[in-house]
Amino acid sequence: MQFEPPFPFAVHLIAAGAGPPPGPLELLITYLPMAMIVMVAWLLLYRPERERMRKQQDLLAGLKKNDRVITTSGIYGTVANVDREADRISLRVDEAGNVKIAVTVSSIAKVLGDSASPES
Repeated sequence: MQFEPPFPFAVHLIAAGAGPPPGPLELLITYLPMAMIVMVAWLLLYRPERERMRKQQDLLAGLKKNDRVITTSGIYGTVANVDREADRISLRVDEAGNVKIAVTVSSIAKVLGDSASPES
């Protein structure tokens, strides 16, 4: 009685893999696409995000009284007081009623400029 493998095509696959170890060129060709994907992901995703975070930190560090700002929730206001130790900013949101709200420093999305500067 002769033994027949259950999957006859597997014999060819096993026999094909029993060759000499791959050389440096074959390893380079194998791993180069993976390295390129990592490099492209770093250039397109990680690096711009780090730059955006650095700009946001610079913006928050430069906040001062009378800056017009927009919060992340869309509230327009003028900085009345900056308390960095408490991580809090008081915003004047209504000039007529002198309405103020307190928000965290990190909730400031954009600085529009000083309130004394003319609107364009």
